[in-house]
Amino acid sequence: MAKLYCSELCQKVAYDCMQIFGGFGYTTEYPAGRFWRDVRLHTIGAGTSEVMKEILAKEYKI
Repeated sequence: MAKLYCSELCQKVAYDCMQIFGGFGYTTEYPAGRFWRDVRLHTIGAGTSEVMKEILAKEYKI
């Protein structure tokens, strides 16, 4: 649950940060672009968010 919650929250924060920076967020001059790339790996790396939701649903019989 913690991995799913944290990765989804980090992705939302990074998305909001990219919206603030606009096009400059995609350049390598600002750390926002690096944060965005790193956060995308969190939702994919140790199991996608959809897989984590399925595991939690089976575990808690939701």
